[in-house]
This record gives sequence, structure tokens and C-alpha cells, in this order.
Amino acid sequence: MQPQITVSANERLIRRGAATLGCLLAAGWMLGAGAALDRARAQTTVETTTAAPQAVPGFWDPRHRPDRPDLSRLTVIRFLTETDYPPFNYTGPDGNPAGFNVDLARTLCEEIKVTCTIQMRRFETLVDALSSNRGDAIIASLAVTPELRKRIDFTDPYYRTPARFVSRRDAAMAEVRPEYLEGKKVGVIAGSAHEAYLKVFFTDAELHGYPNEETLRQALRQNEVDLIFGDAISLAFWINGTDSESCCAFSGGPFIESRYFGEGIGIAVKRGNDVLRQALNWALFRIWEKGRYTDLWLRYFSVSPF
Repeated sequence: MQPQITVSANERLIRRGAATLGCLLAAGWMLGAGAALDRARAQTTVETTTAAPQAVPGFWDPRHRPDRPDLSRLTVIRFLTETDYPPFNYTGPDGNPAGFNVDLARTLCEEIKVTCTIQMRRFETLVDALSSNRGDAIIASLAVTPELRKRIDFTDPYYRTPARFVSRRDAAMAEVRPEYLEGKKVGVIAGSAHEAYLKVFFTDAELHGYPNEETLRQALRQNEVDLIFGDAISLAFWINGTDSESCCAFSGGPFIESRYFGEGIGIAVKRGNDVLRQALNWALFRIWEKGRYTDLWLRYFSVSPF
């Protein structure tokens, strides 16, 4: 990464995991999209011992519906996104931008009833492009950090990057508590926020540090550890991909403590652009309320990180 953007350690984990899966996912995950959506609608709860639950993140409180802002000043929204971060942003077979973030941007523009353009750029150039008025908003899985808040404003989070435990499929646990892991061997990437979290809250577990995701996941496949703990988004794609050889499943639910795993992922706008920020917040709530966010999430995540 270039110095223009400060990227959290958690986001680096996501991006490395996505890069490993890139071509495979871009070619294959959409094949099961319709089936995944049908299954999720027909069966809202799936036993952890057989498959990861089809949970959809929601960060909007129905008791706090935002007022409809004045949208008359918005005629076009120029979205900026990243070039290669599947399934969130990538170039589609027709050469046009595609992915979860891209479809979400288009859905927001439909809700606001405004023209929408989407330009793909290298990730490290996005904030400078926004600051120099080459775009109006960044929708590129950009993690909200105190450093970036000094340069740009963010909408409310539209997803988070939770942490989760993964075990071998035949040993999956419906719930994970510190006392359940007493004496258990738990793999984690050494020096990560995930390791720091385990050291504070899972003191009776036997921690084993690994240098990267590949060695961490191999340790679980080879029964060197009982569970691994890491970024749930990259782990969800691994569980559902060919590299895992259907070995493993999530155990327990997500951990989203912001002190360790970040404030979430938001849409960035120029500092002081409250008109656009409020419009996007209103539209995010509206598409969640209508179920369109749920449909979009399930289209891209057949194994939910949540």
C-alpha cells in the first residue's frame, strides 16, 4: 500500500484472503447465488453442525428511522471503487465494474432516484481522488479509522469485518465461550488483532501463532489445532471454496468488538459534504428496511461471515 491511505491490520487480512481466492471466486460464487437465496428464505436457521447460519448483518435500528433529507441538490453521484477485490469489487465479463459494493451503489442511487456513475481506481489512490473532486463517494470496503476520519467523512457502517472461530466440521460448536476452550489448541495469526483479543478474553486456551493465513488453515486441516480464529469474511470464502476440501465450519457466532476489529466499513465522502452523507445514510436504511440489502448480501455470501 502507498502512504496515502492508512489500512488497518484487520483490513489487510481481508484483502490478502480475497486476493488468494480472487479468480476462483469471480468465476464461481455467483453460480450458487439463486440457490443460496432460496435456501436462506426457506430456512432461516441452519444448525451449526451442518452449515454456517445464513445470517445477514444489520446495523440499522428500526426505532431510529432517519428523516428523509432534501435530495433536490443531488443530480449525480460519482462513486469510486477499487479495481480488484472480489467479490466486493472486480471487473465483470463485460468489462464493467461489478461486485457487492458496485451493486450496493447502484441500489442506493435507485433509492435516491439520482444518476450514478462508478469509476474503478487502484485502492491506494481513492482518497486522493475524492479529495481532488474526481469523485463524490468511495464505496470500496474502506475501513473507518481515526486516521481517515481526519481526512474524509463516513456514512454509518454498512457492514463489519467480524472475527470468528473455525473448527473441523465434525467438531463444530454451536456456541463458543472462554470456558469451553480451556485446554483447547487455538490457531491465530501471530501479532494480529485476533491474537490480542484471544490473549485478553480466552486466557485458558492454548494459543498457537502462525505467520499467515495459509499456514493457519493448514494447521486446522491437519489437526494440529482444534480451532482457528480470524477474519470471518476471508474464512467464509475459504470454507466455501475448494482449498478447504469441505473440512471445516464456523463454530459459534461473530465477535465485533470495535477496539480490536474496527468500527466497520462505511461509504466515504468529502469532509463537510453532509448533504450526500445524510442522503446515503437515509438510502442505506431504506434498502435495509425493504429487504433489498438482505437479498444483495445473500447473493454474494452463500456462507455468511455472521
